[in-house]
Amino acid sequence: MFDTPQSARPGTLYIVATPIGNLRDLTLHALDVLRSVDLIAAEDTRNTQGLLSAYGIQARLTPMHEHNEQAAAARLVMTLQEGKSVAYVSDAGTPGISDPGARLVAAARAAGVVVVPIPGASAVATALSVSGLESSWLFVGFLPAKTSGRRRALENLRDLPYALVFYEAPHRVKETVVDLCALLGGDRRILFARELTKRFEQLHACPLAEALAWLEADENHQRGEFVLVLDPPAAREENDDAEAHHVLALLLEELPVKQAAHLAARLTGARKNALYQLALEMKQQGESDGPTEDHPA
Repeated sequence: MFDTPQSARPGTLYIVATPIGNLRDLTLHALDVLRSVDLIAAEDTRNTQGLLSAYGIQARLTPMHEHNEQAAAARLVMTLQEGKSVAYVSDAGTPGISDPGARLVAAARAAGVVVVPIPGASAVATALSVSGLESSWLFVGFLPAKTSGRRRALENLRDLPYALVFYEAPHRVKETVVDLCALLGGDRRILFARELTKRFEQLHACPLAEALAWLEADENHQRGEFVLVLDPPAAREENDDAEAHHVLALLLEELPVKQAAHLAARLTGARKNALYQLALEMKQQGESDGPTEDHPA
């Protein structure tokens, strides 16, 4: 445990989380680092200058954003190898989480530079903390901007047994919600976490089928930056499992394991891999005397 200010160490890269709205969310550890490093690399130097000025920090700034990250990362690694300390900050939240920073970290590690995380605000963690979820979750970040790409991405996510977390911009949130409902089902609950930690922060949860109506009910509902937290798909009902078990048992009387599992999956909608494992267990338990196969498809 440290209870005194800590100065930046030479030749060290610090990845510093900054507030996502409320400037008072900047940690004491982050302040120590930003005050003592030789150089601060920033996604937007104007935005970062405002943060630094609020805390009376005078620092040398250099830009590193998505359009120059590769070249800027190479220059920063050279600076670090010369023994200088560098902090990297994105516009808000934790760098590398749907923000630039990952390439810089990778380049620094490849060059043997010490990389130190300075934790703090993160929009995804903030939204999840008030979601009430107890399940595993998958962070997706921003979906593709084009409709076709977004829908393909959602089709790949549809059957995953996890809560899904997205970032979305205000000008795309309506069309994203329409696609979420159409492709993932209107019964799944969505949490809108809008303008987190800011003056007009808003949290609203509803079924996906009601989400578009909520957005359209008030123009303010469509403003600001969004984190969307989508509950996992409902677990299959017990009678569905019983039906799949019964169908599989009947098919195993006449078919090999692989074929029985494949056909049972098509008839019941259950997952083929799960049915194949179940079929093997049923064979081992003597529930059927039909032919067996050693390998799945």
